[in-house]
Amino acid sequence: MDKKTLANAYLKLHIAIFLFGFTAILGKLITLQQIGLVWNRLWISFVGLMLLPGVIKGLQSLSKKDILRFSGIGVLVALHWVTFYGSIKLGDSASITLACLATSPLFTSIIEPILNKRRILKTEVLLGLVTILGVYFVMGVGSFYYPAIITAIISALLASTFSSLNKKFIGQKNTLSVSFLEFFSGWSFLCLLLPFYFYWDSSFSIMPRAIDLIKPWHFSWLGISSDWYYLVVLGLLCTCLAFVFNLQALKHVSAFTSNLSINLEPVYGIILAALIFHENTELNFQFYLGTAIILSCVVFHPLLQGYERRKINEIR
Repeated sequence: MDKKTLANAYLKLHIAIFLFGFTAILGKLITLQQIGLVWNRLWISFVGLMLLPGVIKGLQSLSKKDILRFSGIGVLVALHWVTFYGSIKLGDSASITLACLATSPLFTSIIEPILNKRRILKTEVLLGLVTILGVYFVMGVGSFYYPAIITAIISALLASTFSSLNKKFIGQKNTLSVSFLEFFSGWSFLCLLLPFYFYWDSSFSIMPRAIDLIKPWHFSWLGISSDWYYLVVLGLLCTCLAFVFNLQALKHVSAFTSNLSINLEPVYGIILAALIFHENTELNFQFYLGTAIILSCVVFHPLLQGYERRKINEIR
């Protein structure tokens, strides 16, 4: 792989990361519950992708086995987003959720080697374990946030799983078509759950009010007053564009490197949360210490991994 290709992959990866970080902000702004939020995010995303050239043709080139595989991965994507936004709603904090999401390298360091039947690198395990120390400090924010922290860690496990599976099976397949299939299967899965939600909660709402589409805009941080506008940004930019860029990058970087780089997502998200929601006034020193420890993995990962691989090659 030439340097230009690798540089282009990292550029796309970091654009995706910034957009992923922005999803937490939108998740807090949107008033819908997590199931309704993700249900709308998914249909907006796959409809947006369907309008792009080559998507349907790419679907026709997939084998039945590939369709089943990526459909299953799509269910994991949907569950990841439901737990992600569920964590934000539980703790009313984008910062807490984003910090805990960075535990994904710990899970990836175990899941990816098992899937690819390769040796587990000590550096991957070490950096994954460091995130546990970071989470320990993050939990110092107080017991009120514990449900949100636990839900966010489950979300991180799901993210690591579908990222590793995508890395294993994506190959040279059409990333737009694969994204469409995953979004559609995730949306279909949530559709099966909707009757239970309507039965359990008579006040459950799946979509914003239609009248909100024509409500006058008010002065706010984006000048927007309706969930519909947030959902469109979330579905088209923060999902379609970000997800496709991430899949394209995975063709050239490992799932572990991708997940470690995505630890920058909390940086972008926490900064935005501080600027928009002033969450920095609600969080203590322990939270920021824990977040700093988790994010330090991003800096040390390439150095430690390169060193270990050189040692392995010397032994051979």
